[in-house]
Amino acid sequence: MLKRLSLPGGLRLWITLLTLVFVGVALASHATGLRALTISRQGWWWLLLGLGLSWLSLVVNALAWKVLVIWLGHQPERLALVPLYLRSNLLKYLPGGVWHFLDRFRALRPDLGGGKALVSVLMEPMVMAVAALLWVPFGGFQNGLALLCVLPSLLLLPRWREPLLRRLETSKLRQLNRVDPGGMTSIEDEDLGTGRASYPWWPLVSELLFVLCRFAGFWCCLQTFGLVSGQPLGLWLAAFALAWTAGLVVPAAPGGLGVFEVVLLIRMGTMVPEASLLAVALSYRLLVTLADLIAAAAVKGDAWITARFAFNQLF
Repeated sequence: MLKRLSLPGGLRLWITLLTLVFVGVALASHATGLRALTISRQGWWWLLLGLGLSWLSLVVNALAWKVLVIWLGHQPERLALVPLYLRSNLLKYLPGGVWHFLDRFRALRPDLGGGKALVSVLMEPMVMAVAALLWVPFGGFQNGLALLCVLPSLLLLPRWREPLLRRLETSKLRQLNRVDPGGMTSIEDEDLGTGRASYPWWPLVSELLFVLCRFAGFWCCLQTFGLVSGQPLGLWLAAFALAWTAGLVVPAAPGGLGVFEVVLLIRMGTMVPEASLLAVALSYRLLVTLADLIAAAAVKGDAWITARFAFNQLF
């Protein structure tokens, strides 16, 4: 029998190293061009707008998750789903890439039970990936890529969705048990899956809006470095959606670091000045990371102010 190929440190580590090396080589080879780039006063305003739009995309993403949880038939009255999502989203940057899932699962489990909580957490990235790929055809046929990117939407049909979700839940549960031994519980087979016989239209529409908001922040970075007029807007949207999906689904560094940048460079590097494209990718990465920090800090600040106000009311 053939033994399963096992890489030292795991596949995630090797993909991360390869993508970061690729980006590092690109940065080194275009160091002179990057140093020659300057940001005008108007460019700084574009970056500020991009930061605001990136923050807005997080709020839309949190609302889309709430729409998904409601579509699944759950309305946990005790939980504020949007603050929970924004607060836990920052945990995706921790090594392992599962801590944001674990935090949401722990919060939902007391109200929904293990199976329902797990599917509420795991189905969200699945719908996000499908939604992002549905934007790719806006860049044209692209040698058949547009058609291929529509096909994953079939995975949300009940006959394909339910078996896939059951496998994902079983796999993720084992992973969560490894990182949090003793803190998890087993889930019976009959509790796996959504139990829904319909297509998640509203969650999908919500995630489409999220990806579009995400692209709006990226578009501001394109404006900053003068790349908007170089290629059609639809092609930029398609390239962004493809790179963002790769960063979401490919096992690599937390937050898709490296994967997004590599796919973007491969897709658009021959069509626009690569130094400027690198600057766009790096500035976008900085904006979305700052947006995550601001969103999480705002939730924490709001909770602190609310608790402080309630305390003062007692005296």
